[in-house]
Order: sequence, then structure tokens, then C-alpha cells
Amino acid sequence: MCCWNTTKRLSSWTTCSTARPSNHHFPTSDFRLMTKMICLALLGLALVSCGAEKGADQEETKTDAAAKPATDKGEEKGEEKEPSETTLSPAERQSAGIALGRVLNRQLGTGLSVSGTLDVPPESAVAVATPLGGFVQSTDLLQGTYVRKGQVLAIIRNPDFVQLQQDYLETRSRLQYAQTELARQRELYQQEVAPQKNFQRAQADYNALLVQTQAQAARLRLSGLPVGGAIVSTAAVRAPRAGYVRAVNVTVGQSVTASDALFELVDPTHLHVELAVFEKDAPRIQKGQLIRFSLPSDSTTGHERTARVYLISRSVNGTDRTVRVHGHIDQEKDPALLPGLYVRATIETGRNSATTLPDAAVVRYAGQTYGFVAATPAGTYRMVALPTGRSEDGYTEVKLPTDLPATTTFVVKGAYSLLAKLKNAEEEE
Repeated sequence: MCCWNTTKRLSSWTTCSTARPSNHHFPTSDFRLMTKMICLALLGLALVSCGAEKGADQEETKTDAAAKPATDKGEEKGEEKEPSETTLSPAERQSAGIALGRVLNRQLGTGLSVSGTLDVPPESAVAVATPLGGFVQSTDLLQGTYVRKGQVLAIIRNPDFVQLQQDYLETRSRLQYAQTELARQRELYQQEVAPQKNFQRAQADYNALLVQTQAQAARLRLSGLPVGGAIVSTAAVRAPRAGYVRAVNVTVGQSVTASDALFELVDPTHLHVELAVFEKDAPRIQKGQLIRFSLPSDSTTGHERTARVYLISRSVNGTDRTVRVHGHIDQEKDPALLPGLYVRATIETGRNSATTLPDAAVVRYAGQTYGFVAATPAGTYRMVALPTGRSEDGYTEVKLPTDLPATTTFVVKGAYSLLAKLKNAEEEE
């Protein structure tokens, strides 16, 4: 716009200047040449001036545009930055139990991360049934109840029980007669009064009734019925071994058959770890290797338990392509161990050196792991990110940031107290 106005004014001035008065005494050709030279010079100066102003405007615009994002970015960065340092007084340090230390190089196990369950061997799990079936007259068992060997679990009522006892008593009565007849025929045969054939027949009848009586008595005992005595219509279902009730599958009044499992008992005395290892990792597993496993309840405490590889399956599960690994637990009497619990485990296949800190030096916040560095001797501590790895025997593998040397002093006790103070200070601000 500036160049256009200047050019317009020059053009107007040139037009006026060329309209020379009639009484001018200069030659016409010289006057026109001089006028054109002056006009060209003024036009050149105007163009140079406009170019300089346009360049200055563009430079100023670029400078403003570059400065504005930088300023905005700095403001955003200032807003997102959280305080990472906190200071404790001597009294606060003593109350929190702050202790300092450095990283240690320790031998940690390397291995396979697998999962599995706690289980019992087949002889420790029992399904209880009634041989003859019937109706459940009474039971007071609940899941988790401890029962002794021989303890009554339920009472079963069945009309057929009466017939069983009747048959036994009748057979036993015939047996007594056959025994008397055998003695009489033996005596007659010895006196040569009766033929030997009668004696042999009496002996055969006695032996047959004896076998029949013994079989019926065994059937009564198996059914929980009394052998002899008063006839009853109910039988007691007793625990074949001591253990805990894992399942109760019946209710009072229910009709059951000989194939129905009324109760399931389990003896947790000999628990073991049953792990699933992918087929590609199976060659790395050997008998005697250490197993470190944890329960779902150990997620907050970080507690670990140990076992040893005892058996390795020689077949691959066709569904998930895994191999079963059986491990014997070192401390079987731990009350927290229950059959069926899910476990996460690591099978150690080797050991190597790692940079570690005590477990108490590592804190978890917002899904990440951190540690505190002693920034000053006066009690100022700085929170730094510490990626973690394996954990073993109270120590955790850490990866130090590139700006922290191995001689850095960390807070090894009371780190969570520092985290609480730091986050409380943020909320107050």
C-alpha cells in the first residue's frame, strides 16, 4: 500500500511538472530529460523504502510466532511439573525411621515365569459315597469342616436295609442247623451207621452256608449296618480318613445312589505345586530346581514361598500345549496354603549378578516404582524413578537412571513415609 501511494504521487507530480508555462525559456527537450531522471530516482528510493519496511514486518511476525509457542510450552511444562523433593526435620526423620544405604550387587535367580495351582496327591482327596443308596435323613456338614477318621458324616435311610439284615439272620440260623447236622453225620459215619455220602453232603451244605453268611456280613459292614442284633432301617456314612470337607453335594431328604459322591474330603498335609510350563521351555526344567511362588494374598506384602521340582510330565497337554511340573513345598504346614489356590511362580534355571536395593527402599505410586535419594545431609530427599526387576530374599533388582552413579545414597527404610509427606504437600498446594 505504501509503494502504491508513493508511485501515485510521483506520477501526479510528473504530470504537473511536464505542463510547462508558455513563457518558460528552457529548451523543451532538456527539460523533459531532466524531469524523467528525477522521477526515476524518486521511484527507486520509494521501492527500496517499501522493501525494507516489508522485511522488518515479516521478521517481527516470525519473532512473535516463535516466541509465543515457546512461552506457552514453558507455561504448560511449569503446570505439569510436580515437586519431587521433600525435607524432614531431625525429629521427623527419627519418627519415620529413615535409614540410608547404597545399592548392592547380589546374585539373583533367573528363570521362567509360570502359573499354576496348589493341589493334593490322589490319595489325599476322597469322594465319599454310600454303597446302597437311599434317602439322606440327616447331615450337619459344612464346607471347611474338619472331620476325623470314622466320624459320622450323614445318616442314610433305605427300606432295603431291613431285607439285608433279614437275609443275614436267616442264613446264620441255617448255618447253625447245618453245623449240628454235620456233627451228627460225622458221628454216624465214624460208627459206620450211615454212609459216607451223607456225611459229605452235610459238610458241603455247611461250607456253602458259611460262605454265604460271611458274604452277607461283609455287605452289612460295608453298608454301615450292624451285623446281627436289632434290625434297623438307617445306616451311617463315615469318613474314611481325616481331612477337611471340600464339597457337600447333598441336602436332607435327597435321594442318592451308589454312584453319587455325597461329600469330598481333602487332607492338606501333603500339598504340592502344580505348574504349567510351555512346551518350548520344558527342556530347561530339571528335577531339584528351586521354585519361588506367591499366592494372591501376597500381592501387597511381597511374601514368597519356595518349593522344589519333583516330577516333570512326559506328555504335552493338547489344549494349551503345556507340560505339567510337580513341585514339593518346603513348608507344607503353612496355614495360608489351601488346595485349589492360584499361584504365580518362577522356576530358577540359573543365577547372575544384579544391582539391588532392599524391598523397603522401593515404593509404588500411580503404577510405577520409585526410590528416594538423599539430596542433602540436612534432610532433603528427592524422588527418582526406579524400574524394578526380580525380587528375592528381601531385595529387589533396580535399574539406576543414567545420571545416578552406583555410589548414590538411597533411603532404604522409611521410603513410604517420605512418599506420604511429598504427596500431602502437593495436595496442600
